[in-house]
Amino acid sequence: MTVVVRLQRELAWGDCDPAGIVFYPTYYRWMDAATWGLAAQAGYPAARMRAEHYTLPLVHAACDFLRSPTFGDLVEIRSQVTRWGRSSFSIGHEFVLAGDGTLLARGSESRVWCRYADGPGSALRSAPVPDEVRAALGGPPA
Repeated sequence: MTVVVRLQRELAWGDCDPAGIVFYPTYYRWMDAATWGLAAQAGYPAARMRAEHYTLPLVHAACDFLRSPTFGDLVEIRSQVTRWGRSSFSIGHEFVLAGDGTLLARGSESRVWCRYADGPGSALRSAPVPDEVRAALGGPPA
């Protein structure tokens, strides 16, 4: 069963353009936060990722904007893994108004499970997504 992580964000003034409408990079920040939320849900919060020298570089991102929330709206981000590779995976994100479920946007990211060769700041090497992460997020074994 696929696991869906849900985050809620209130659209703050700094998330908006001068007209009070969501500024498009806000969606990309929220997708990033949701992806790291998925990693934490799978047992790899940021502290563990750093301690074990893992990271999740972004290799692709896209977003389709359908409706715009405005300042003060509560937005729910619903995220799940949509594709599994050996060391990569894709995440689908839906953004809805928390009150009525109006679909605001759909986004996607592709990430690679990587490890620093000699600790943070050293070369990155892709690594197989751990089986425990796959299992925790409803994916197939490698």
